Amino acid sequence: MTCEELNRRYGAPGRIVFRENGEGVQIAALANQYGTAEISLYGAQTLSYKPTGNLPVLFAPPTMLFGPDRADHGGIPVCWPWFGRCGEPGTYGHGFARRSIWEVRGSEYSEDITELTLGLRSSSETKKLWPYDFDLQLKISVSMKLNLGLLTTNTGDVPFKITEGFHPYFLVRERDLVTVRGVDGCAFCDARKTDVADAVWTGDLEFTAPHDHVFATTKNEFAILDPGLRRAIAIMSKGNKKLVVWNPGPEEKTDRNLRADDWRNFVCVEPATLFRPDAIEVAPGEKHELLMAVQSVPEK
Repeated sequence: MTCEELNRRYGAPGRIVFRENGEGVQIAALANQYGTAEISLYGAQTLSYKPTGNLPVLFAPPTMLFGPDRADHGGIPVCWPWFGRCGEPGTYGHGFARRSIWEVRGSEYSEDITELTLGLRSSSETKKLWPYDFDLQLKISVSMKLNLGLLTTNTGDVPFKITEGFHPYFLVRERDLVTVRGVDGCAFCDARKTDVADAVWTGDLEFTAPHDHVFATTKNEFAILDPGLRRAIAIMSKGNKKLVVWNPGPEEKTDRNLRADDWRNFVCVEPATLFRPDAIEVAPGEKHELLMAVQSVPEK
C-alpha cells in the first residue's frame, strides 16, 4: 500500500500517520497525550520513543540505514527467528525479520493508548533462509509506557525452534556513568568468550567498560540509572530466557552508521532468548509471545 492508502485505512490525524523517509521507507508515527513513537515498516523497527515533556528514550544515530546489506543500529530492532549468530552457517546476524518489509494489519486508539499491529508471514523468500511456515505479529503501543509484543505462530505441520529478542538502544548522557539494576544474583557469561553461564553477578552492573554479557533471568524487571540525564528507564519483559547487556566501547569495530564516539551515548539492555540449547520450540498450531514494556522515570 502507498502511504496515502495506509492513512485512509489505518491512520487517524494526530494519532497515527504514515509517511515515507528520504529512502522511500514507510514510517508510522504514533502519538497521544503520553508521548510519541515512530516505527519503520522495514524491519518493524521502532525508531524513536519520546514521552511527553521528557527527553527521547531511544538512541538513534544521525543516519538510519535500511536494506539487506546495511547496518541498522539504533531504536529497537526485532531479532527473529534467530538472535545473534544462532542461525545456520552463512546466514546474517539477528535473523531476517529485521531485514523484511512488514505489512500493516491494524491500528487502534483511545484516550489512553495508540497501537499499531504489523505482520510478517513465511514466503518463498523466507524459506530460502529458514524452511518453516510461520506467522509473526508485532504490536507496538504508546500509553504511559512503550509496549511491544512479538507473537510467533507455527502455521506449518512440523515443530520449529527459535531464538529471538528485542535489541533496544537506550539513550544515555555518558556510558561510564550508567548503572543497570536487576542483575544481582543472575548467572551470566561474557558472550565474547563463552556461551556457558559460568559465573554469578553480584550487585548492580556499572557500565565502565565494553560489555556483551548474557544473564539468565530470574526476574524480568530491570532499570537503567542515568545520572547524566537525571532519569531511570524501567524495562519489564516476559517470554525471554535471557537478558543481554551490550555496549561495544571504543575498541570494538562498529558498523558504518555509528560514529566513532557513539558508544558513549547508548547502552543496550535486551530481553532475548539466545544460544541454541535455550531455543524455544513452537509446535504446529502453537504460539509464543515475547513482551517488553519501557518507561522513563525522571529523577526527582
